[in-house]
Amino acid sequence: MKLTVIGTGYVGLVTGACLAEMGNAVTCVDVDEQKIARLREGILPIYEPGLETIVTENQKQGRLRFATSLADPGAEAPVYMIAVGTPPGEDGSADLQYVLAVARDIGRRISQYTVVLDKSTVPVGTAERVAGVIRGELQQRGLSVDFDVVSNPEFLKEGDAVQDFMRPDRIIIGSDSERAREVLRELYAPFMRTHERIIFMGVRDAEMTKYAANSMLATKISFMNEIAGLCDRMGVDVENVRLGIGSDSRIGYSFIYPGAGYGGSCFPKDVRALIQMARQTGFEPMLLNAVEARNHAQQRVLYQKILQHFGPQLAGRSFGLWGLSFKPGTDDMREAPSTVLLRDLIASGARVKAYDPAALEVARRDLPRTWFESGQLQLVEQQYDALKGADALVLITEWKPFRHPDFTLVKTLMKSPIVFDGRNQYDPAQLRGLGFTHIGIGRGGEAIT
Repeated sequence: MKLTVIGTGYVGLVTGACLAEMGNAVTCVDVDEQKIARLREGILPIYEPGLETIVTENQKQGRLRFATSLADPGAEAPVYMIAVGTPPGEDGSADLQYVLAVARDIGRRISQYTVVLDKSTVPVGTAERVAGVIRGELQQRGLSVDFDVVSNPEFLKEGDAVQDFMRPDRIIIGSDSERAREVLRELYAPFMRTHERIIFMGVRDAEMTKYAANSMLATKISFMNEIAGLCDRMGVDVENVRLGIGSDSRIGYSFIYPGAGYGGSCFPKDVRALIQMARQTGFEPMLLNAVEARNHAQQRVLYQKILQHFGPQLAGRSFGLWGLSFKPGTDDMREAPSTVLLRDLIASGARVKAYDPAALEVARRDLPRTWFESGQLQLVEQQYDALKGADALVLITEWKPFRHPDFTLVKTLMKSPIVFDGRNQYDPAQLRGLGFTHIGIGRGGEAIT
């Protein structure tokens, strides 16, 4: 099948590459000419395991193309996927200007039956707006062309996006058009070799499903972080509580790991957008308000623990930071807890040496220049270099290389053997036996050495 994907961010690039991998002829379009030029050379704008190989191979085989405009002769297709950004506005609601701009461009070009898929995360009612824009452009052209706008939200986890796309839990199709449904059954058939994964529903239902899914996961995280805060104050080890409740099949173990809060491009934005959608209908989302408030507070918990241990005067203190990306497996630092901690530490006069397996270039590009120029933030190329002369190690992203470090070496490098464990990766008893002070999230008084 021939199709065009508009937008080459996480969603668009993964979607286009994986569909090409299944034999489709895919053109990925982006207005960023520099990005497209680099993609044509096999240089990806994101770090995502397995994606570079798929992009390179499918370009070589001619199944995957990159273009800067829908006017490109190869970009005309019976299926268009809109995968552009929907950044939050000042009130937290999703900004649809890029989605609607693409819709206008599609409306100016189609001349035969076309299926238009919203892959971007968009508020309920967006498909109707997209259809209205396309219809308006067709009227201006004096044409009557059949088309359907379908909600086909993505459920990709950064760091596992390729596997998620190739082996999806479910494929949500929001459309009442049987003609569009048949097109998408054919498109997604290769992903359903073992069993049917498509769930058909109304367009608005599908749009809400995406927001509800991300908000539910964010709720689980915030709930567990709240329990961890209570455990800290009551001498309870939250890790035992997690094991106890996770064994209940109705709850499960996914997304109940306490830590330094959630970040990234999806959860914070989507929770805020759903809050605004609710308020626009006159409904006050009390639970979602609490989820967001808890996460804001949780992103400062490590800093508060540092202050509690060292006192309010951090000037002259040095910290080794392991992890910058919001989660392992990605270089994405959008709304990452690490940036909140860095801001607080640097404002307090502390110095930080930071290491991340994938996000160093993003950090150099996106973090404030003044942090580097003042010498308060230094990025290092080796994880143990971050610990030389440090007053404490702070773990904030649970990358695999951080899971079983050489603690004997760690102790010799640091000024004082203190670990602030923002992801509860380490066994407090084991570290105490090695002479460390271990301060985790909700570990119930394990800071006593």
